[in-house]
Amino acid sequence: MNYVNERTRGLQQGAIRAMFDKAAKMEGVISMGIGEPDMPTPIPICEAATKAMNEGKTHYTPNAGIPELREAIAKLSTVKNVNYNPATEIIVTNGGMGALSLLMSVIINPGDEILIQDPQWLNYVAQVEYYGGVPVRVPTNAENGFEMEPSVIESLVTDKTKAIMINSPNNPTGCVTSLKTLKEITGIAKKHNILVITDEVYNTLLFDGESSISISELPGMKERTVVINSFSKYMAMCGWRIGYAAGPADIIDKMTKCQENFNACANSVGQWAAVYALNHPELAKDLYNVFQERRTKILELINKIEGVNYAIPKGAFYVFLNISSFGLSDTEFCNRLLETKKVVCIPGSAFGYCGGGYIRIAYTNSMENIEEAMSRITEFCDELGQKR
Repeated sequence: MNYVNERTRGLQQGAIRAMFDKAAKMEGVISMGIGEPDMPTPIPICEAATKAMNEGKTHYTPNAGIPELREAIAKLSTVKNVNYNPATEIIVTNGGMGALSLLMSVIINPGDEILIQDPQWLNYVAQVEYYGGVPVRVPTNAENGFEMEPSVIESLVTDKTKAIMINSPNNPTGCVTSLKTLKEITGIAKKHNILVITDEVYNTLLFDGESSISISELPGMKERTVVINSFSKYMAMCGWRIGYAAGPADIIDKMTKCQENFNACANSVGQWAAVYALNHPELAKDLYNVFQERRTKILELINKIEGVNYAIPKGAFYVFLNISSFGLSDTEFCNRLLETKKVVCIPGSAFGYCGGGYIRIAYTNSMENIEEAMSRITEFCDELGQKR
């Protein structure tokens, strides 16, 4: 007797974790694969959590999160030009992934189509499929900076389209969706009565003068947009698992009821730490400066490698590198790079069909390790180039 249901049987390990499992059996490996800040959470945030524990704030919280955090999100989050009601339009979740999962669980009916940028973070597709939806990939290309083109989006809209996903800055490409494109997506969403889901977890990591704007801030979009964010990238709080969603009250209400039945609430101490983090945005500045410095260095080193090219990443902490000239698939490239040079990168095809021929390099490691890893990658590419 197989007691596992059909929906769960379809779940597979993601390509990112598969690469890490392979690397775990080896010594001397440098990881350029993981999408989380490598630095510890700022000490003052940890001290705020300790203070909360010492004060006995270790009990269940309201299902939607403590009022203090929801109020701080409404007042101090990066979405500053939308007036969210903290009592009815914001929910605190177990990380950004928890927010997305709850959202999918309450909006998707079997067969509903969700438009998803390609390449894109692989969990989007998995979550849509798990809840019975149909992920519809919106192809992008390096020539356009991997930005979704409104004409392509509209061509994929059907009477089954429920929502469109935006992730800006984008994982894995670092693409930042322009205001012009956001305005055009607004028009499409209104015309076809489509919900917009905007994942903004990287929106404090913007470079080259890019500015952060949420599509929810555009006229008429608050009522048809759900904003997803978390403290993971913003304050190096990945393991704290504190995220949130802001959106229409009816959707947030159903997400809160689901959370009541699934896991009750996000962890209490982490919520109090997040309140402190929002009240001290200066703590994120050091993290930003580190990634800005690393980005400058890694692009400088990549520019010295023959046979590769890339679209300049305007945000997040990734470089999406085109390695197709070497005659290997991206999966073969990453496996051989790990086996021979002991560097972990992620195959671009893990993020969608349009990622084929690319690898994702995350500069979430020390400068010393970044320089050593890039030296090994350069050596690997030089050896491949000599065989062409």
